[in-house]
Amino acid sequence: MNKPKKVALAYSGGLDTSIIIPWLKENYGCEVVAVCGDIGQGGGELKGLEKKAFKTGASEVYVADMREEFLTDYVWPMVRAGAEYEHKYLLGTSIARPLLAKKQVEVALETGCDALAHGCTGKGNDQVRFELTYKALAPHLPVIAPWREWDIVSREDAIEYAAQHKVPISQTTKKIYSRDRNIWHISHEGGALEDPKNAAPEEIWMLTRSVQDAPNKPEDVTIGFVAGTPVSVNGKKMPAVALLEELNKIGGKHGVGRVDLVENRYVGMKSRGCYETPGGTLIMAAHREIEGLTLDRSLAHYKQQLALDYADLVYGGLWFTPLRESLDAFFTKATEANTGEVTLRLYKGGFQPVSRTSPNSLYSLDIASFTMGAEYDQRDARGFINLIGLPMQVRASLMSAKKAKRK
Repeated sequence: MNKPKKVALAYSGGLDTSIIIPWLKENYGCEVVAVCGDIGQGGGELKGLEKKAFKTGASEVYVADMREEFLTDYVWPMVRAGAEYEHKYLLGTSIARPLLAKKQVEVALETGCDALAHGCTGKGNDQVRFELTYKALAPHLPVIAPWREWDIVSREDAIEYAAQHKVPISQTTKKIYSRDRNIWHISHEGGALEDPKNAAPEEIWMLTRSVQDAPNKPEDVTIGFVAGTPVSVNGKKMPAVALLEELNKIGGKHGVGRVDLVENRYVGMKSRGCYETPGGTLIMAAHREIEGLTLDRSLAHYKQQLALDYADLVYGGLWFTPLRESLDAFFTKATEANTGEVTLRLYKGGFQPVSRTSPNSLYSLDIASFTMGAEYDQRDARGFINLIGLPMQVRASLMSAKKAKRK
C-alpha cells in the first residue's frame, strides 16, 4: 500500500484511538481526520473530545449526534427481531459498529481521505465489524489497523506510549478496564475480568445498582409498542432517545440488566465480558410478552429460529448485506401486529410481567378458560390425537409383533 496522505480515523477518545493519531503521523506522515459518533456514550465521554483530538495531532475533527438514528435504524430492528447472542448478550457493542463505520466512510469520502483507520485489536470482533462495513461501502479505500502493525502488545505498553507522547488518558495500570458505552448498554472487559474464575468486582458496574442497594419496594413500569417498536413509557409517548433514557434510569435503579458472560468471539477465541443493558433488557422482555399475545405458534417458533441467525449477523458485522436486509423485511412483517402494552414489576435485579394487553391479541378467554365455552368442543381432541399419534401407534405395534416373533 502506498503511504496515504489523509486518513479518516474512527475516533473515540479512548486509550487506543488517542495514541493512534500521533502514531499515524509519526509512521505514515499523513493528515488525520478524527471521526466520532455520539451514540449516547454519556458520562462526559465526549466532553473535550475535539480539543483533545486537535491537541494530539488531528487536522480535522467531526462529531455527529447519531443517537436517534442509532435507535430507530439499528436498535429497534434488532428489538423486532428479538436478537440475542448466546442466550444473554443484547449486542450493544455489535449493533453500534456498522453505524460508526458508515459515518466514518461518509466523512472520508467528503473530505478526500485516501485511507481508513481504526483502533480495534487483532484479537477482537470489532476489527471484523468495521472492516466488513468498509468493504461494503468503500471497498477502494485501504485500511490501516495499527494493532496489527505496531510493537505495542498490551494496554500497559499503550499507556507508556501515551505518556511518552504527552497524550492525556484516563486509564492507569492499576485500573485498566476496557469499556464501550452507548445509549443501549455499556461493556466491561480486561483487568480482573480476564479470568473467568474471578467474580466481577462491584466497582466495575456503572449503570445499575447492586441488588443490595436497589429499592426495597417493587416498581411497575408499562412499555407501549406499535408494530414491534417501543413508543411509550407509563402511558407517555416519547421519542426514541428519551424513551430509552427513561427506561435506563428505571431499570438501573432496580439493578436490572447485568450480564456476566463467557462468549465465543467471531475470531475463534472465548472471552469474558460484563454488560449492563437496563432499559434494553426491559424492552426486549416486554416485546416478548406482546408476541405471546399476537403471534400464532408457527410464526412465533419460526421467528425464534431466524432471530438466532439475525443475532449472528449482527455479532459478526454483516449488517450491510442482502441477507440482513431481507431478514428485516421478514421481521417487520412478522411484528406488524405487535401493538399494545406490557407492565413489568421490577424488584431487586429481577422483574416479572404483571399485565399484557393488545388490540391484536389472539388470546381468547372463551377458548382458554377452564369453563368451556361454545367455541371449543373437547371431543375434537380425540381425532386430533389419533392422527398425530398414528405413526407412533404403528411403530409400537410393529415392535411388539417382532418381539413376539423372537419368543
